[in-house]
Amino acid sequence: MEVPEWLETLAERAAERPVPPALRPPRSGGRPAAVLLLFGEGPLGPDVLLIQRSSRGRRHAGQPAFPGGGVDPEDGGPVAAALREAEEETGLDPSGVHVVGTMPELYIWRSDNRVTPVIGWWHTPSAVHAASPDEVESVERVPVAELVDPANRLVLSHPSGYASPAFRVRGLLVWGFTAGVLDGVLSVSGFERPWDRSRVEDVPPEVLALASRG
Repeated sequence: MEVPEWLETLAERAAERPVPPALRPPRSGGRPAAVLLLFGEGPLGPDVLLIQRSSRGRRHAGQPAFPGGGVDPEDGGPVAAALREAEEETGLDPSGVHVVGTMPELYIWRSDNRVTPVIGWWHTPSAVHAASPDEVESVERVPVAELVDPANRLVLSHPSGYASPAFRVRGLLVWGFTAGVLDGVLSVSGFERPWDRSRVEDVPPEVLALASRG
């Protein structure tokens, strides 16, 4: 199975990127977790798999995200956990995924998770859907070309004063942790285009209300 050169380069560079101070894991504590950054080749070129979490969830409700979750003891590590969670949430066939590499562990203080992003190549795509309706509302293969389109990029300002990159694609507002990881990997992908970082908007009230749960 041949992995595209651009993805091998992306994985190498992403593995070497320094962890932002706000995402550095504490010396102890935190639950091990993993997410799958699954890239494939779609009708519009390279794409990445995203889910929209259920609005009924307790944490990160309604937010677009990468498939993923906690690392269980039987997983043996973040790679197996990311593939298992992706299968449970989207119904994808893990045998069609080749793991290219991992990124440094990142910490999400709100859920107390120490997250390892796992980068994969979808060499044999399978049908995907919201396989776990209690956790996932929808599944979307988002073209990289749409993610790097300057018209789809902005900075969201949280009432706490924290501002971070965001994307408006396929009817989704991608922000927070997921958008931060996407912003980082796109910056080393070779696909990124200059965009207006002075385009700042407040987090929409309805999005903020869902995010404030838990």
